[in-house]
Amino acid sequence: MDFASLKEECLACRRCGLCETRRHVVFGQGVEDAEVMFVGEGPGASEDEQGLPFVGRSGQLLDHYLEAVDLDRNKNIFIANIVKCRPPENRDPAPGEAAACLPWLRAQFKLLHPKIVVCLGRVAAQQLISPDFSVTKDHGKFFDKQGTLFMATRHPAALLRSPADKPESFGDFVALRDKINEVCLHTYEK
Repeated sequence: MDFASLKEECLACRRCGLCETRRHVVFGQGVEDAEVMFVGEGPGASEDEQGLPFVGRSGQLLDHYLEAVDLDRNKNIFIANIVKCRPPENRDPAPGEAAACLPWLRAQFKLLHPKIVVCLGRVAAQQLISPDFSVTKDHGKFFDKQGTLFMATRHPAALLRSPADKPESFGDFVALRDKINEVCLHTYEK
């Protein structure tokens, strides 16, 4: 299966109750040969309205951090979420919703085969790294899972609520840039 076919199937998904309240399925955005994949928990109101990930206020902050380390969703990364439809009132995805949606994320991962996956926030980190992952204690650390490096940082929305955490989280992006330079082939022009 290719990205176009996967996206077409995903946009018609009715695997869980989130399909009843969504405006748009938020499949993901980025380049199809990205060596770095970012994964959040789920779409918010702006994302549901536009059908794109991280386009609201937290997305603007994320884009600012990405730009500072030479990353761009239109050039060298791919951004997706654990669930593809907005949970009502931006609540955490329910376990059944996440379980219903994870096959889409796995298929994206299989097509991309990224060298690095960055989990944006606790929900994504607990789904993809470890159920007991603490983003406040273990952010910025890299974990090798079957040849792919995983790292988590605070969710941009959390940084908007707690601006004092921004410098430490920006340090995670600097560490990411250094790791990319170490392990990735074509994310950067050298």
